[in-house]
Amino acid sequence: MRDLDWNSFDVLVVDDEQDNLDAFRFAFRKSFKLHYALGGAEALSLLERLDPAVIVADQRMPGMSGIEFLKQAKERRPDAAGVLLTAYADMTVLIDAVNSGAVDRYVQKPWNSRELAVVLRQAIAGVATVRENRRLREQLAHYAGYLEREQRDPIDFGEIAGESEAMREVAARIGEVAKAATHVLIEGEEGAEKEVVARAIHVGSPREEQPFVKVTCAAFRGEALERELFGWRRGAFDGAFAERAGRLELAHRGTIYLDEPAPLTPSLQARLLRVLTDGEVERLGSTETTRVDVRVVLSLTPGIEEAWARAGVLPELVSRLSVFPLRLPPLRERREDIRALAEHFLRKYARRNARAATSLSDEAIAKLTAYAWPGNTRELENVVERAAILSRGDVILPEHLAFTARPQPAEPPARPPRTADPEADAAGKALAAPASSRPKLDLSSQLDDIERRELLAALERCGGNKAEVARQFGMQRTTLYYRLKRLGIDT
Repeated sequence: MRDLDWNSFDVLVVDDEQDNLDAFRFAFRKSFKLHYALGGAEALSLLERLDPAVIVADQRMPGMSGIEFLKQAKERRPDAAGVLLTAYADMTVLIDAVNSGAVDRYVQKPWNSRELAVVLRQAIAGVATVRENRRLREQLAHYAGYLEREQRDPIDFGEIAGESEAMREVAARIGEVAKAATHVLIEGEEGAEKEVVARAIHVGSPREEQPFVKVTCAAFRGEALERELFGWRRGAFDGAFAERAGRLELAHRGTIYLDEPAPLTPSLQARLLRVLTDGEVERLGSTETTRVDVRVVLSLTPGIEEAWARAGVLPELVSRLSVFPLRLPPLRERREDIRALAEHFLRKYARRNARAATSLSDEAIAKLTAYAWPGNTRELENVVERAAILSRGDVILPEHLAFTARPQPAEPPARPPRTADPEADAAGKALAAPASSRPKLDLSSQLDDIERRELLAALERCGGNKAEVARQFGMQRTTLYYRLKRLGIDT
């Protein structure tokens, strides 16, 4: 029999005599998580708040027989295994009860504690299998929907290829941590290969066949990130028209990649800490706990740690998320990799475009190597792709390389002239003051609130029909889906 924690499954024992319940308690209190009820009526009331794996009932009880009780109990808790204790050998009645589905097993009285313990464990194992299969089906269905919603390029490990000592060290550290279950912190500048490294860690781990779930945290504002990670029950907030699993549940037994998780609300911090310490999640609006086995890989740009400290992120959470830090060196620190990466991107683009250039001249390579690459690998890929389009031949030349112009800081506005009007003078001082000292008008949040209210009202008018809502607003459905997702509205 498979290894299960028997005490994590509820067992309900129903009898009309307290002495029989006491005997059951004495025999099994250390082996199982027991609950008791005197008679069928009390047990049915208890089932409103209890979801037992096994229900044990005496056959002869006044008012409601054990078989009748188990039939009604199955209607409320269809997963539960029904075990009937009987002192009567009326085989016709017992066979009819088993065939009806109300009774899964029956045990003759007086029962033997060892034999009954085996029956209870077998019943729990069967229920655990049913529940696990259902959970896996739900996870698969939700993950399939997640894959449909996400637009992702195939994994391209060429982006972390390189000849430099720094990248060889990164590859070695990826190999070291991939086989462990440790949470990983990837640090790197914007445009570095952080997601590619996260995928490499997942693919190189025993979790390779399980889900890899990416969360672009910057796409979710306010409490929307907490909803996306933990899911919700129907009615948990305005717009929660249906129940939805969070991405942590989707990533069960796999890896979740959190891209730039900042800022973190106090509620989200507490929930993440519970996941990391106990492996438990609760959907918003629910009190039911779901256990998850998930590896967390997160990426941060340099300086985010200081921002976390200023924002009051829990030190224990920071400690648990940064068990294994992995720093990606910027491209300017490993210029010997630029040629290999540029040629890799050129081959990648040539596979999609038959008429694209196929090689780079030595002069073009020299120009690429001399550039500082503030946008790192992503900028290099963009420059190579653009050069492949501009080139009329098979070889990319220096004149085909165009680097992105970086905007220069604007000149500060001239200070307004002094005036005798005290109010106007105060206003002028406020405008001339540094931006950090001015009162902040969060116009973006106000506009989001207005848009959210309008969308919710339209969804209610249209009965949740998103196609009709899109027609009313004169927008494409894909645009509507994007706005709903950005505002944390699920239908």
